[in-house]
Amino acid sequence: MTNKLLFLFLFCCSTSFAQNSKFVNVFIGTDGTGHTFPGPSMPFGMIQPGPDNRNSGWDYTSGYQYKDTLLSGFSQTRFSGTGISEMGDVLMLPINPEKEKLKNSYFKNTETGKPGYYSLTKKDDVKVELTCSERVAFHQYTFPGKEARVLVDLQHGLRFVSDESNQKGLVIESDVKIENNTTISGYCATRNWVNRKYFFTITFDHPFVKSTLPDKKENEKAPKYLLDFILSKDRNLKVKIALSSVSVDGAKLNITNEIPHWDFEKVYQNNLMTWNNYLNRITIEAPQKQKEIFYTSLYHLFLQPSNIADVDGQYRGADDKIALAANKEYYSTLSIWDIYRGAFPLLQILAPEKIDGIIQTMLTHHKAKGFLPIWTAWGQDNYCMIGNHAIPMILSSFQNGFRGFDANEALQAMVETSTKSHINSDWELYNHYGYYPFDKIDNEAVSRTLESGYDDWCVAEMAKKSGKNEIADTFSKRANYYQNIYDRETTFFRGKDTKGNWRTPFNPLMATSPMNNPGDYTEANAWQYFWTPAQYDVNGVMKLLGGKENFTKKLNSFFSTEAENSNKFLGQEAMIGQYAHGNEPSHHIIYLYAYSTEPRAGQKYIHQVINEFHNNTPDGMIGNDDCGQMSAWYILSTLGFYPVNPANGEFVFGSPQVKKAIIHLPGNKNFTIEAKNFSEQAIYNVTRFLNGNKINKQFITYQDLMNGGSLTFEMIN
Repeated sequence: MTNKLLFLFLFCCSTSFAQNSKFVNVFIGTDGTGHTFPGPSMPFGMIQPGPDNRNSGWDYTSGYQYKDTLLSGFSQTRFSGTGISEMGDVLMLPINPEKEKLKNSYFKNTETGKPGYYSLTKKDDVKVELTCSERVAFHQYTFPGKEARVLVDLQHGLRFVSDESNQKGLVIESDVKIENNTTISGYCATRNWVNRKYFFTITFDHPFVKSTLPDKKENEKAPKYLLDFILSKDRNLKVKIALSSVSVDGAKLNITNEIPHWDFEKVYQNNLMTWNNYLNRITIEAPQKQKEIFYTSLYHLFLQPSNIADVDGQYRGADDKIALAANKEYYSTLSIWDIYRGAFPLLQILAPEKIDGIIQTMLTHHKAKGFLPIWTAWGQDNYCMIGNHAIPMILSSFQNGFRGFDANEALQAMVETSTKSHINSDWELYNHYGYYPFDKIDNEAVSRTLESGYDDWCVAEMAKKSGKNEIADTFSKRANYYQNIYDRETTFFRGKDTKGNWRTPFNPLMATSPMNNPGDYTEANAWQYFWTPAQYDVNGVMKLLGGKENFTKKLNSFFSTEAENSNKFLGQEAMIGQYAHGNEPSHHIIYLYAYSTEPRAGQKYIHQVINEFHNNTPDGMIGNDDCGQMSAWYILSTLGFYPVNPANGEFVFGSPQVKKAIIHLPGNKNFTIEAKNFSEQAIYNVTRFLNGNKINKQFITYQDLMNGGSLTFEMIN
């Protein structure tokens, strides 16, 4: 038995036969700005088949919006909770030939979704059911009669912009063959958020009796097919669609290894069993509504990153070369700017078997590109967002004891990423001035300076752990660059030019974003980015303000100063004062109250966020889930802690939101969290005990958690 299989076996044993999948509501976050999707997937799987209502626009980045009942079809890949669209490969649309005019809509009351399964009935009376394995989508269509038709659209894709030039450029090249009357295979190259290649094979369990090529629109580079079938008595048509980044042979191998049969129910049950293995890793005592939000958050957490290696371990790397992945793992859909904060530390607790593979993927990417990944899709970097936050992810893993990668190689990659200029990182400019001057870069000067400072601190810490003192000294100095843009008069971090002048006019309430309101901050304002250095240097930020009392006053002002605007496109969503729960830069700030003179205030706001901004409804997630980060915040905050500094192995105490939770750990160990005297009124805590011993620190460590044991909060009114 391999170590990984043994690990899963031990997890299964420790979690008994619980079926926490029954609490998952896959429609949470599908209405509004959550941008999640209801179709099936496997944990960390390559494939995510599901309905596409539209193929473009910010509301449809996953292809889906809950209130929409129009239908483009069912594509096989997508992202969960992102702010930009990508994927949407190999669109399939079953059609009743007798009701052609009704092919693009469905009955909303027939829509069903749960882990591993999705179904709806179209208004032309065709029932669609979807499930999948890790690399293969499995569709089952039930028609009202024996005559059936299926549209296969290889030009389709999910895109962010719907203008003509973007639509022309999505598929730039294809090579597709009808191999026989049950199989279509081929290749497409696309240009969208990234430039990428995918290979596919589509196999039907019935032969098609006719194939028609509709007329191509101008500049379309991939074909569409209308396929006609004559079905047997059960009127079912089954389809398997496999993808690969490598080759058609790779896609076929994925089918042969994962779904060599035509048993839809068997595939679904295997999918469900896998989900229960992951979802059973935490048990909570809570009302039904709270369980639905919690386990759906767990579900969303485990959707990504995606292992895009084929079953034989081959993958296409960032350099467009084919390689063999260690342990057959190569991870993409790495929304690093988002997930480094809470999702990745949580995965280290709940899915530690995945961590070495994720880090090794990042180091392999560095070898191919010369710097660590920023945001990858299908193995290619889209360079979205700022900073180089693969760096804190590597440090976090090393700090917490993961050793499935070479530490010297990791440090080298961190240093090279932080010294050799690349997109969004001009190190010559940064080092010359000790900050990014706003008259030398077009936008985000303050945010880039502050986020680079955190990465610098992480490089310094990794160097210290490796005995590289000279490197540690260099990056420790760089980690203090944030002080160079602190304006003592306004008590904010402000844009400064090459001559040392502050940007004027200055409005700390004005949020900026590079896409629609360029300025010095990234999807946030000066209030929200003020707390970024506190991730790694709380004492330094306190000192700038003049001590703990002023630090507390600043926090109180942050949560009470009314918003100037609540533009969701500028990251201003789910607001409490200037705290914007709908976007990541704010996520750690509530927990800074643990270092203030009023820790109860932070606990109050945690309770407010949990109850006001999260619900078990389609619109129950305010702000993009961003590949599980919003969900991770909810999970961790429900348990009673959160990593203010995601890389130092510490989880800062907040206030638990359930009476009892048990984290089921590898090796048949448990970590039990209890909130004594918990009630709707008793939401505060001052006293905590680890294994019966009173804790005098503001945090618990990763190792404390993974050792197993108990954490007790004494709750008060």
